[in-house]
Amino acid sequence: MDRTLLGLVLHPTRDATDIVAIIVDWAARHGKGLAVRCEDRHRVPASVEAIPEDELVERVSALISIGGDGTMLGALRSTVGNPKPVLGVHLGRLGFLVEVEPPELPEALDRLTSKDFTVEAHSCLVCDVCGDDVVAFNDIALVRQPGRGFAVATLAVDGQRYGYYRCDAVVVSTPTGSTAYSYAAGGPLVSPATQAVVITPSAPMAGISRAVVLSPEEKIRLELTPDSGPVAVEVDGLVFREASTEGAVDISVRRDAGLVVRLDPRRYQERNQLKLSLMDLPLLPDQLRELLPDGLREQLNRRKLPPPR
Repeated sequence: MDRTLLGLVLHPTRDATDIVAIIVDWAARHGKGLAVRCEDRHRVPASVEAIPEDELVERVSALISIGGDGTMLGALRSTVGNPKPVLGVHLGRLGFLVEVEPPELPEALDRLTSKDFTVEAHSCLVCDVCGDDVVAFNDIALVRQPGRGFAVATLAVDGQRYGYYRCDAVVVSTPTGSTAYSYAAGGPLVSPATQAVVITPSAPMAGISRAVVLSPEEKIRLELTPDSGPVAVEVDGLVFREASTEGAVDISVRRDAGLVVRLDPRRYQERNQLKLSLMDLPLLPDQLRELLPDGLREQLNRRKLPPPR
């Protein structure tokens, strides 16, 4: 019997019990193995194997990310050295990477293990932060600390000084990350099919005030100036360094560093188009729900996870 081993990546805080139960039941019926990193052993049934985090990606054939975009990004970062397909199951609020809703899980798992899917390759940013190496699939940002001055940094491209930023934050993003922090700062939306890097200043006071789009072959260097306030360095929205007052970040692009499972690319793009349009509406989620037809609103109010089968 084929003992395909699938790795589960769980949202760090949200309860994923119901979704895990669906996957465990499906795996038992299909003779597939499941694994999680040892740190999540207590969050899954005993039938799920616990594997050290540094061995998990090596041993599984694919990862199932249960959460939102943040969980998906973490799963992708873990596969940079050994890219494996990552299937995203929605447990978040507004995900652009995650495709599968919980009721769709059994069919999605059938297609995952029968290799009936396409792969969406994603580039990542390879960043040297003052000598520490990190990767980012969405963005890396230099963010000022409130009340302690502006983030002031020079920009060099392929070793040539380009200008400087004096702003609340400087956001360097991939096309995938163009819908995240960069978008909130006024940056352009970039098609995932495009190979590019976008640098967007947030609330610029002086210096470069527009988004800059560069080729993935160009090397980027952001260096804090002596008059910069302390800045935090965020990688995919996670704080990597809290109060840097000097130093530089060198950024390059690694192509095809992450593999995202796509079951219905057209439907996925249509959903994302709708999500982007909703982001620009000045309405709270409950107000948006009131705009739906009565029947659909009642259906959403009643919607529950399907029982394991």
